[in-house]
Amino acid sequence: MDLLQELSARNYPLYLFGWISLLGAITCGIMAIFSPTEVHGISAWLKPTKFFTSTVIFVWSMGWYLGYLKQTPIISVYTWLTIAVLAFELIYITLRASQGQLSHFNTSSSYNGFMFSMMGLAISIMTLATLYIGIRFFTEPLPDLSTSYVWGIRLGIILFVIFAFEGGLMGARLSHTIGAADGTPGLKFLNWSVTHGDLRIAHFVGMHALQVLPLLGYYVLSSTKGIVMVSMLYLLLATGVLVQALMGKPLIQRKPSANQVHNVYASPNKLKPRI
Repeated sequence: MDLLQELSARNYPLYLFGWISLLGAITCGIMAIFSPTEVHGISAWLKPTKFFTSTVIFVWSMGWYLGYLKQTPIISVYTWLTIAVLAFELIYITLRASQGQLSHFNTSSSYNGFMFSMMGLAISIMTLATLYIGIRFFTEPLPDLSTSYVWGIRLGIILFVIFAFEGGLMGARLSHTIGAADGTPGLKFLNWSVTHGDLRIAHFVGMHALQVLPLLGYYVLSSTKGIVMVSMLYLLLATGVLVQALMGKPLIQRKPSANQVHNVYASPNKLKPRI
């Protein structure tokens, strides 16, 4: 509870938005259990569940880090920009899920294409704003924090930005699967392909440097050299799973069950492979 109280004091809007997003994750998770609506052979509600969950982690992480910086007006601008962008994305993703339709990579109409482009533009602006926050951690004095923790935050934000923009590769391809159309059998909940390359894995791993590296810098590592070396290894890991995906290879290869194969090809929302 002390942790939540501290988070509330550091950045109340992001703290509150995190709770709203958590409620959204729980609601969509329940819908995933009981709703028959599917996209690509899986519950349409799994995607908003994952996006709401990742939003909770992101906004509470950034709310915590922002508390270390001088509270200039730009911090407030960043806070409300983040809330506006993520609220827009979450509402649209949830709406399309309720309709059994794709939100991302959907260019089946001018409206769908426009909304997909707007999501990409909004997230790009927010990501660049997050990079600015990362730069602030390089330029502001933070004498009360250990150097390993500060470098964990700095490098965590940098890797987050790099692999957030890796999402642009998926957007350009209108697909996250390499070697097949989206909708191949995947791991439970995450749905990462077990038969082909999946660009979402590097996206996930790289962006969560935002949490992993600061935690290692605070609790495990005690030197700048140590956190920099671990950050380089983390970058190699994220790059490695990206290269593996680009080669068309799954992170974990499994033979799909007959039910998974049936669900994929029976789904009315399965996209046709592109030539």
